[in-house]
Amino acid sequence: MPPFLPYALPEIGVEEINAVNECLRSGWITTGPKTKDFEAQFAQYLGTDAEAVAVNSATAGLHLALEALGIVPGDEVIVPTLTFTATAEVVRYLGAEPVLVDVEPDTLNISVDAIRAAITPRTRAVLPVHYGGLACDMDAVIACARRHGLYVVEDAAHAFPTRYKGKLVGTLDSDATVFSFYANKTMTTGEGGMVIARDPDVAARIRTMRIHGINRDVFDRFVSTRPSWYYEVVAPGFKYNLTDIAAALGIEQLRKIDRFLERREYLARRYFDGLSGLALELPARSGPGGVHAWHLFVVRLTDDARIGRDELIQKLADNGIGTSVHYIPLHRQPYWSQRYHLEPSQFPVAEQAYRRMVSLPLYTRMNDDDQRRVINTLRELLG
Repeated sequence: MPPFLPYALPEIGVEEINAVNECLRSGWITTGPKTKDFEAQFAQYLGTDAEAVAVNSATAGLHLALEALGIVPGDEVIVPTLTFTATAEVVRYLGAEPVLVDVEPDTLNISVDAIRAAITPRTRAVLPVHYGGLACDMDAVIACARRHGLYVVEDAAHAFPTRYKGKLVGTLDSDATVFSFYANKTMTTGEGGMVIARDPDVAARIRTMRIHGINRDVFDRFVSTRPSWYYEVVAPGFKYNLTDIAAALGIEQLRKIDRFLERREYLARRYFDGLSGLALELPARSGPGGVHAWHLFVVRLTDDARIGRDELIQKLADNGIGTSVHYIPLHRQPYWSQRYHLEPSQFPVAEQAYRRMVSLPLYTRMNDDDQRRVINTLRELLG
């Protein structure tokens, strides 16, 4: 049996190790100069004047963005059912209600028609997810939201550096964009995230609320050469700040992101070539001016496949190949289905996709022979 091939694996080089060691030796390991530098470099990469605010997870970022926009108990926020639970749970953190909707059959991104149908007088925001690294139809999402006076907060956990019609996600006309730097994402800080906020007041609120609702930057207080012990707590905030250790890792990963993207695009092309003709529906590609980040490569079995999804996953595992499923839709999860009395029949597209989907290994450390193993095994099982 060849070595087990994981579904995902981060690429950490000597540069990241040295940067973290330097941070540890500096004596400043919590939120400080490295975090500020990371925020500035990330905004510079995007080429945006909007503020970048580093946080300890994309979940924290989504929570802070919605809180800063004024989402309160009784409000509704429209969320796709085909996503990780974090996208919806942050709405509940604020006492508001997520309204789950179906996705498009080709891209598996949120359905704009479903958004329109779900809007009520209580709707305050839409939370589109750029599924797998492919941008949603943001012109349509934003136009629909603005027509009804709704905020748009992009869940871009999969989508760095995704482009939509030539523009990087993070520079579009939404109210906020939230990226993830979790271990399996296109770049990583171990745990971490970044919020891009267009309104300076929203960014200021996020900065305050990420560290206990304190109205003064903790780093500034501790490095000041003058007595600076005084601060004010202006709100019951959270502990959502990113550490300098994580930021040091992120700065080095950011410097490599274009190479990471090139490698992911290369691997995606090889999958398209190697899996053609099999009983698989391959993922949608970007439209004109678009760039797919290829965080995920999700295939779906077709009706004429000779084995089912669960059997395929097991046989791949038996051959030393790790896979995943993105995602078990929220309408199938006990908390969401019971609270909102949801049935699979309400989400036909996501339901059908879920029963057929498999996420194949795709990561920058994956070599050509690794990928050839995956392709050849799939051809043996499905050919």
